[in-house]
Amino acid sequence: MKIYIMTDMEGVAGILDHDNWCQPPERSYPGRYYDLGRELLTREVNAAIEGLWQGGAEEIVVADGHGAGGIVPPLLDRRAKLMRGWPRGYPLELDPTFDGVCWVGQHAKASTPYAHLAHTQWFNYIDQTINGISVGEFGQFALCAAEVGIPAIFASGDEAFCQEAMRLTPGIITVAVKRGLTPDDGLDLDTDAYMHHNLAAVHLHPEVARNAIRDRAQAAIVRLREERDSYPLVRLDPPYERVTLFRPDKPGGHRSIDRATHPDSISALLNMPFVPVIHES
Repeated sequence: MKIYIMTDMEGVAGILDHDNWCQPPERSYPGRYYDLGRELLTREVNAAIEGLWQGGAEEIVVADGHGAGGIVPPLLDRRAKLMRGWPRGYPLELDPTFDGVCWVGQHAKASTPYAHLAHTQWFNYIDQTINGISVGEFGQFALCAAEVGIPAIFASGDEAFCQEAMRLTPGIITVAVKRGLTPDDGLDLDTDAYMHHNLAAVHLHPEVARNAIRDRAQAAIVRLREERDSYPLVRLDPPYERVTLFRPDKPGGHRSIDRATHPDSISALLNMPFVPVIHES
C-alpha cells in the first residue's frame, strides 16, 4: 500500500507558539526553538511511518507542508521519501497510485474556538468556504484527495483540529496531542492580534504523543486494508464556489472578501488567484 503523509508544524505536541517554534530567525521572528520544533515534528512523522509500516505500508511519501519547512531530512525514517514543493499546485502531487492520505502536525482552521495556533494558510484568514462548507488546510486537501479518489485515513494535531477532521471526513482515525484553552474565535481581531490570540494549550509529553500516533496510524492502515469502505469519500456537487473572508491588516482596517468559481474541479478552484475586495459587513 502506498500512503501520502501531509505534514505541518503548529499541531505538534510541544510546539508552544508560532514566533519561537515555527519560524526561523532569519524571517524576522525570534525563532529561538525552530530547530527543536522541526525535530519534534520529524519524530512525530517517524512515529506515524512506523505505525503505517507495521500495518502493511509498502511505500510512504512525506510532504513537508510547513511554509518555512518543518522536516529534518537526516532524521526522517529512511523508509519514507520526502517531498517539498508542488509546481502544479493542488492536488499537491497526489494521484490515484496512492491508497490513503494522512496528516501529522495539523492545526485547526481559522477562527476555531479552543484551538491552538489555528489559522488557514496565514493568520489573515477569517474563514474559507467551498460550496458553503467551512474548510481549513485539512479540508482543502481532503476534498482534493476525494476528487482523486483517495480517502483520508489518519490525522494528528490539536483536539479542535481532530474534531474538525472527524466532522468533515467521517471514519478518519485521529490523535489529539494537545488541547487549546482559548474559548473565543477571535473574529474581530486584525491579523497581528489574531496571530497571538490562541497560544494557550495543554500538551501531551512528546513521547506519549508519538506512541499514540504510531498505534493509531497502524490501526488506520489496517482498517484501510480490511474495510476500505469505512473511509467514505467526501464529495461536493459541482459547480464549485470558493469564498474567503480576510481580516484587516491593522486595527481600524477593513475586512476583505474574495469569490471564485470553477465548473468541475475543486483542485483547480483552489489554484485560482485571489482578488479580494473591501467587505463592509
